[in-house]
This record gives sequence, structure tokens and C-alpha cells, in this order.
Amino acid sequence: MLEILFYIIGALACISAGFILFTKNILYAAFALVVTLLCIAALYIFSNAEFIAVSQIMIYVGGIIVLIIFGIMLTAKIRDEKALVGSHNRFLAFASSAAIFVMLISVIGTINFTQYQAVTGSNLHKIGEGIMTDYLLPFELMAVLLLVALIGATAIASKKEGGTS
Repeated sequence: MLEILFYIIGALACISAGFILFTKNILYAAFALVVTLLCIAALYIFSNAEFIAVSQIMIYVGGIIVLIIFGIMLTAKIRDEKALVGSHNRFLAFASSAAIFVMLISVIGTINFTQYQAVTGSNLHKIGEGIMTDYLLPFELMAVLLLVALIGATAIASKKEGGTS
């Protein structure tokens, strides 16, 4: 039963990703991206990667997609036009997509999946232990970098047109 549900969710992710590619309405594409990301999070849960699934939902679906949708809606209101896109170079897009697909299939075909063991239980404890021991310096540097970016964005946004704030 779980295997059938896995394939149904995988097929739904592929269908919604295809809808993103072939729709001309950007807002519909953003909502299809929400469905795709939620399906990918469900596939992470099937793979016993609960932390990555929750992180994907909170970061991408909760933050990035909301930002994209607000950007689309606010931009469409400025010009009083529908947010539609067209494809200019379909052959180049198809050729590059086919090349990447062939490359991925060839790499996946060379992997020996029998040498990997299935993970049992939750891996959240291992991730937390790794972040707080082995990867503490990169974790703290990333926090400082995000703080500097936040301060810089605030400084840029608060500047008035005539000079400094």
C-alpha cells in the first residue's frame, strides 16, 4: 500500500512540474510549484528524511513561494495586465533538458544501490549532533552572514531617494 502511495505522489509531483513548464500563467505556475514541493516533501518522508521534509515545507513553501506569489500579484497590479509568459526558444530549452535528463539517467545507472543500508528511525538526532559538533563553525558563519545580509537589506530599503536615512 505504501509503495502505491509513493508512486502516486511521485506521479503527482511529475504532473505538477510538467504543468509548471507548459502553463503561460505565472500565478498558476507558482501554485503548481507549491504542489510539486509538497509532493517532494512527502517523498522525503517516505525516505525517512523528516527533517529535510519539514525544512522544505517551512523554507520553500512557507517562505519562498509566498514571496514569489506576492511578487507576481503586486507586479501584475502595477501594469494592470495578466502575468503571462511565452517561450522564446523552445528548441534550446528542449535540447538542454534532454541533455541533463540523459546525464542524470547515466549517473543514476552507475550507482550501486545495494551497498547502502536503509536508515531506521529518525535521523533528526544525528543531524542536530552533527551541526553542533562537526559543523559548528560553518553553521555559525552562515548565521553571521545571514545577519549581515539582513542588516544590509534593511539599510538599503531604508535609504531615501535624496540621500541617506
